[in-house]
Amino acid sequence: MKPVFSHALRNLQRNILAGLITIGPLFVTWLVFSFVLGDLARAGRPLIALFAPFMPRGWLTQDWVQTALAIALTLVALYLLGRITSLVIGRQIFGLLEWVLERLPFVAKIYTSVRQLLDSMMAKKDASQRVVLVDFPIVGQKSLGFLTRTLKDATTGQVLAAVLLPNAINPTSAFLQILPLDRVVETDLTMEQAMSMLLTGGAVAPERLRFTRPEIAAAPFSPAPGPTT
Repeated sequence: MKPVFSHALRNLQRNILAGLITIGPLFVTWLVFSFVLGDLARAGRPLIALFAPFMPRGWLTQDWVQTALAIALTLVALYLLGRITSLVIGRQIFGLLEWVLERLPFVAKIYTSVRQLLDSMMAKKDASQRVVLVDFPIVGQKSLGFLTRTLKDATTGQVLAAVLLPNAINPTSAFLQILPLDRVVETDLTMEQAMSMLLTGGAVAPERLRFTRPEIAAAPFSPAPGPTT
């Protein structure tokens, strides 16, 4: 009876693990989309009142109609905002708004920092932002990060790197590391590949990854000197 029970237990564990592996990506995808769609719905709900007189009576009493309409209105508003800011007059108005925000106490620091971060995250591959690997939390174990800018040590003049290290699964929280630029390994990953790796805990990743700096890999191996006689 004991072998039969042990076999049934192993079979149960194996099937549960297979189920978790199957549902895991779907669950993470649902979490991301529910978070984004929830924020879009909350942002668009104040606009529903503007369209209430044009909607059939009783429609807006249904929650799913309000949610769908709120998401649609938010997306339309974002599209129109993007179109306006792409025009000359739109850029001028937005520039004036930024000028005002940058002169408000406390607001200026937050707005400027977030703006610089978003500009860095949306930068092209040939710009300052790059997907890199750094030794974290200990030497030999590398974490995926984004090199957001470089700066210099005021004492030695050494080039330093500011690297943002997002947490896996929940990249909305992160560590900011300042370290010498020569300790940073630049990868050939795109932003999309890096975010896919973070959101899936590494389950979605390319087959090859540059883990070692090219100059280190190309350096000839020199064995430790043996005892002299």
